Amino acid sequence: MLISRKDFNIKSLNYTIRSAVEADAEALSDLRLQIDGETENLDREPGEAFIDPKGFQSIIKADTESARNIFLVAETNGRLIGFSRCAGNDLKRFRHKVEFGVGVLKEFWGYGIGKNLLQESISWADENDIKKMTLHVMESNESAMRLYEKLGFVVEGILKDDKLLSDGNFYNMIVMGRLNNLN
Repeated sequence: MLISRKDFNIKSLNYTIRSAVEADAEALSDLRLQIDGETENLDREPGEAFIDPKGFQSIIKADTESARNIFLVAETNGRLIGFSRCAGNDLKRFRHKVEFGVGVLKEFWGYGIGKNLLQESISWADENDIKKMTLHVMESNESAMRLYEKLGFVVEGILKDDKLLSDGNFYNMIVMGRLNNLN
């Protein structure tokens, strides 16, 4: 599905949030690879589960045609600096919900990009009869958890020792969800 583009100016940074288009595929492939190497908050090591430009073209095309998915990008001066995706499920028992994921380049943390990507996704979900959004967040990512709670997500569970990081330790993942109470 597609959304209307929105422009933001936060701390003197102008950026746009818009739906991903197939022409973004190469930049998205590079962006995801870079973000994976900048934080252990995400699931992948750099290069793992690599998606090449053709793969991103397929994802973007499918998401654009689906009423249950949305793929957004954040862009400044023609450069992609973040993305988010809500992916739904066509099984009848799960059609009411989507799972949210987000990534922002580290140099652009603190500009509200992740928050605005999530808010746009929430608006889309609320307007399209999505009853529930879910996400997983690492227990040590307290700033993300505070943001999610502020936007209506609640802790639904803890996945114990779910993620093994480069320090050799296991970390819990927090399962969070947000119900659309408007419907």
